[in-house]
Amino acid sequence: MAWEHLRPGSSPVDWCEGNYLISSNIAEFVNTISNFLFILLPPILMCLFKDYGRFVTPGIHLVWTLLIIVGLSSMYFHATLSLLGQLLDELAILWVFMAAYSLFCPKRYYPKFCNKNRRVFSILMFISAVTATGLSLWKPIVNAFVLMAMGVPTMYMLYKELKRVRDQRVYRLGLRSTAVWLIAVFCWINDRMFCDVWSAISFPYLHGFWHVFIFIASYTVLVVYAYFYVENELPQRQPLLKYWPVDEFEFGIPFISIQNPGAHYKSDI
Repeated sequence: MAWEHLRPGSSPVDWCEGNYLISSNIAEFVNTISNFLFILLPPILMCLFKDYGRFVTPGIHLVWTLLIIVGLSSMYFHATLSLLGQLLDELAILWVFMAAYSLFCPKRYYPKFCNKNRRVFSILMFISAVTATGLSLWKPIVNAFVLMAMGVPTMYMLYKELKRVRDQRVYRLGLRSTAVWLIAVFCWINDRMFCDVWSAISFPYLHGFWHVFIFIASYTVLVVYAYFYVENELPQRQPLLKYWPVDEFEFGIPFISIQNPGAHYKSDI
């Protein structure tokens, strides 16, 4: 039975792109190679967030590592359309969500029983991730829609936090992240629900664009939440949003610079 899950085409999910049209070894060629940002950019982010990982929380590097795993899992899934690939892809996304929530979710949104304690909330997220992992093995097709829905509270909290933020650079990045997320969702829904329409105009590649846009939205939202965390809980560290390689025009890869790494603080992480 386990070998059956490894078989190419064993997944019940098949995206709009035609199978084995470009390569005889890769089921969905465009959907596979469109994950390139998940592989290429996280190592750069690890370098840019070196001080953040050292002086705020090393957990930020776990999130970047998980994004690489998402990319590799998605490539395997779209290359084979196997059920194992689908599960690896969805579970990697699930654990990115849970790790990011554990690290950066503002305490004002915690359930009351967590008593604004990040350690307790992180345990809750871990238990939720383990439970969801078990449920995904039971009903894989439902898991994809659950993961899509998880973006809603993430963006709602982003909206609420942007109303509080004072740094206009962070505000603008939050707006751009939201816009890119909406474009990504548009691509996902259209590829999944209106394949016939897009195939009729010979453009069944919206899921590949989803990969590009959702990565950009995901990592920029993470950057904004990383800023919120320091601003709300470790303000003495003096976070500053910067861009590499061109900071002046807000062009390039955003990251959080720590202006006062020597500040003393006490964290409950």
